[in-house]
Amino acid sequence: MSPRRLLAVFAVLVASLAIIGPASPAHAAAKDPVIVVPGFTTGPIVSIGYLPLVERLEGAGYDVTLLVYPDYGLGDIHANAQRLANTVASVRARTGAAKVDLVAHSMGGLVSRDYVKNLGGSTKVDSLITMGTPHYGTDLAVLAKFLTFGSCIGITACNQMARGSSFLNSLNAGDDTIGNVRYTAIATKVDEVVFPYSTAFLANDGNISNVAVQDKCWARLPGHLGLILDGAVFDGVNDALKGQTVSMNCWAL
Repeated sequence: MSPRRLLAVFAVLVASLAIIGPASPAHAAAKDPVIVVPGFTTGPIVSIGYLPLVERLEGAGYDVTLLVYPDYGLGDIHANAQRLANTVASVRARTGAAKVDLVAHSMGGLVSRDYVKNLGGSTKVDSLITMGTPHYGTDLAVLAKFLTFGSCIGITACNQMARGSSFLNSLNAGDDTIGNVRYTAIATKVDEVVFPYSTAFLANDGNISNVAVQDKCWARLPGHLGLILDGAVFDGVNDALKGQTVSMNCWAL
């Protein structure tokens, strides 16, 4: 075979390897789009506090949408669960994804659980990760009710987050975790809003990973709002999104 012929064959082989060689990112498993579900008293303006979390998620390669509460999360939690349902439908239509992941902070975890349990979200959510969510209520809401003679300052969501509220009793009836959704509940032992901190955990019915930050990183002491800014917590969130055991990088910034 002539040198020219050999060069031609070599060029064809190189081109073939470029096409069928190592898998490109396009062939990698696609990540679910993520919806960040914020907490109590966040709305069109205050939601900017969640932008650092959004940016971290985008930096990790996720398509991210931040849910915004027109009522600043003060109204009926179930109404905001419906807003989440509408947002999930919009994100799925835009991206073509079969399912989404939910990363929720504080009250946002209750919004997310209500959506999954009562509005058909169990077939549309792959992972639900909560941070500092008062799944079983918070005594802070009970204190607010006491100081305002039972009104909880007239704020519906505050009443709903009080321990023993009818909303929480209904939400927590039966299994805490629904369908094939992967649940992760992250809590901080120095939470100044959700206390006792253990109310941020869900019942262990086989489909939940409950993680206290200080059990992974004893020197990390993020408060309630600090959960959305802490690097070690984000590392744990990223582990959960990837379906891995939450480990947390204690040196993450």
